[in-house]
Amino acid sequence: MQKSLCTGVVIVLSSISAYAADAPVRGPVKAPAPVAVAAPLFNWSGFYYGVQGGYAWGDSTHTNSATGASSGNIDANGVLLGGTVGANWQSGTFVTGVEADLAWANADGSGGNAAACAGACSTEVSWLGTGRVRAGLAFDAYLFYVTGGAAFGGVEGGQAGFTSKDKTRVGWTVGTGVEAAVTRNWTTKVEYLYADLGDKGAYTTPAGPYNVDLKSHIVRMGLNYKF
Repeated sequence: MQKSLCTGVVIVLSSISAYAADAPVRGPVKAPAPVAVAAPLFNWSGFYYGVQGGYAWGDSTHTNSATGASSGNIDANGVLLGGTVGANWQSGTFVTGVEADLAWANADGSGGNAAACAGACSTEVSWLGTGRVRAGLAFDAYLFYVTGGAAFGGVEGGQAGFTSKDKTRVGWTVGTGVEAAVTRNWTTKVEYLYADLGDKGAYTTPAGPYNVDLKSHIVRMGLNYKF
């Protein structure tokens, strides 16, 4: 009996040993690769200030309000340089904001036909500012927006031999632009604005009083610091 039991144990151990010898050898288990964590999206909310500069080109017309004689279009072109302040609020990808800017300007031109201008009619813009709302869509570090609001400017009109007057004008502006984040605090933008500063009385000659209107296209770049 004992001999049979020992024989059975030997047979079982032999079977286990043979199975272990035939089992495939498992290699070392690798740790799972770390999961990449996406970088946080840029947040456009916050206050900012900056500088901006660009070029303005436009059409000005001098009209004799007594006779209706018009100078035709007079080019008034030049550079702008100034500052900007504003604030944005972001909800999802939608961004709204307010922005104000004020710039020194050196945009002028002269010309016109003899029917309205005894001498050359001239228009000069000495400064330009806007107060606008902005609305757009953010794609991480890029913001595409439209904008519109009020425009203000110092417009001087006159003719050769007659004293011109510098008038503060109030009008409107609309435009569009794209802004990009360079770092967490610095952004840069390219913007186009169309500004209409209206048609107001500017000066008087012996032929009658003259209204001077001004419509400008503005392309400018800006650099902002966001808090």
